[in-house]
Amino acid sequence: MTQASVKQASPVDRPRSQPATLPNLDAVPVVNSHNEWDLLEEVIVGRAENACVPEWHPVLQATMPSRHWDFFRQNGGQPFPAEVTTAAERELEVFCRELEAQGVTVRRPEPIDWKQAYATPDVASEAGLYAAMPRDLLLVVGNEIIEAPMAWPSRLFESRAYRPLIKHYFERGARWTAAPKPELGKHTFNHDHAEAGYDIHAGRSVITEHEPLFDAADFSRCGRDIFCQISQVTNRFGIEWLQRHLGENYRVHILEVNDPNAMHIDASFIPLAPGRVLIHPDRVTKLPDMFADWEVLTPPAPTVPDSHPFYFSSHWLSLNLLSLDEKRVFVEAEEQPMIDFLRRHGFEPIPVHFRNFGSLGGAFHCATCDIRRHGNLESYF
Repeated sequence: MTQASVKQASPVDRPRSQPATLPNLDAVPVVNSHNEWDLLEEVIVGRAENACVPEWHPVLQATMPSRHWDFFRQNGGQPFPAEVTTAAERELEVFCRELEAQGVTVRRPEPIDWKQAYATPDVASEAGLYAAMPRDLLLVVGNEIIEAPMAWPSRLFESRAYRPLIKHYFERGARWTAAPKPELGKHTFNHDHAEAGYDIHAGRSVITEHEPLFDAADFSRCGRDIFCQISQVTNRFGIEWLQRHLGENYRVHILEVNDPNAMHIDASFIPLAPGRVLIHPDRVTKLPDMFADWEVLTPPAPTVPDSHPFYFSSHWLSLNLLSLDEKRVFVEAEEQPMIDFLRRHGFEPIPVHFRNFGSLGGAFHCATCDIRRHGNLESYF
């Protein structure tokens, strides 16, 4: 099969009032993604506009860089500074054009006014967050889209921005599952560890095992084997729920990741091709024996200056790569050591400027959700 043709795709191709039709089961599935490296044919790219600063909560203390805590305390519930979102959206537009130039169909979520307060019987929030990071919310496994049960109160209704797209894919034959909507009430969070500091490895997690919780970005797909971490947003209950839901065709493995404030595995463990994986040099110090025959790549340190405001993350967003196929990979244009490193190892970097988007907490992998890659379900171990 050749690469998908370039086209501008609206979120939904038919009027919403038109009845759904039965899918053509003989056609290539509209949703089809089994790993992180098969040829990318269709992708969702997030939006930065109308992003709001998350309201201060123990989950922020457990995950966010301490140097930015005052920013969250002072601005929680308010729109992000316009200069941040405008610069991020400008980079997203360039990224979308580059994807289309490579033959990828690009779709975007609905624009949402995130400055809306909401409440349930268990939790209230002054505002939502954004639709910038579809990878955090949506986990695609085969022909199924799974909405994650996210732990941040500000992200409880983030799926609203993606529902038109998800319904569109469902009507064309995809499977659609929403994990149990979390309560996020008093039994979900540990408040007792705030003074000592939250630390996964010291038994001081901000989340309990009261209900299944996970962010989709804490999982990385390698065919029948899916790798994940226990983090400050993903608990064992959530991992067990996903394993049971996927059934015996998949094996979910918990990796040891040396990060007391862990949140999202895709800047620590990055499969790039069959038998080739990129790892954070300090966070992933031991891989399971099943990786004995794999080439393990350790990248150079990032070059982003300390003055750049990465409010949500460390500077290691340089590892948050998106593979177009087993060779071509999107990489931050200003990270020349990473570009050179990838070339030395036989990859073909596609440099795109993305540091301003990084201020919202992610890079190329976070900003996207693979909808269709040209490949089949296989075992690589």
